[in-house]
Amino acid sequence: MTGPALVVVGPPASGKTTVGAAVAQALGLPFRDTDADVEAQAGTTVADLFVQQGEPHFRALEEQAVARALAEHDGVLALGGGAVTSAATRERLVAHGRTGGAVVWLDVDVTSAAKRVGLSRDRPLLAVNPRAMLRTMLETRAPLYAEVATATVVTSARPVEDVVADVLAAVGAGTP
Repeated sequence: MTGPALVVVGPPASGKTTVGAAVAQALGLPFRDTDADVEAQAGTTVADLFVQQGEPHFRALEEQAVARALAEHDGVLALGGGAVTSAATRERLVAHGRTGGAVVWLDVDVTSAAKRVGLSRDRPLLAVNPRAMLRTMLETRAPLYAEVATATVVTSARPVEDVVADVLAAVGAGTP
């Protein structure tokens, strides 16, 4: 297998960055987040990219960032919540899974996600009605996450340590 040891996918507020970083630390691997890659390349935040250049522009940058990270990174990789909306990204993730790579879907319910998001201005798609948007995202993207995932770990109302332990078990790394 080439590429990341683990790719973490899931909706906003599922814990991708928090859990991904903790899993990387437990495994002694580097952590990378494609949203951070996009921000570094664009020189602005994801939220500002949405406002200034629109979602299609952001998604194109995101697709490129995911392709680069899958090719270059060998640690733990967290993707933005909407990365799976790209057919090309899904194809790459499925191929990664078929060659022995782990793609873990961090699944979260609407109530838990809404509590975690609060009134965050850093999540442009959740700016107007966060609970309704989260519900819609969870429903429409669930089949996409399921398509690419080699394992699923529920994060709803659970301590980070428990989720990390489940992710490590799902990728065959035991407990930290």
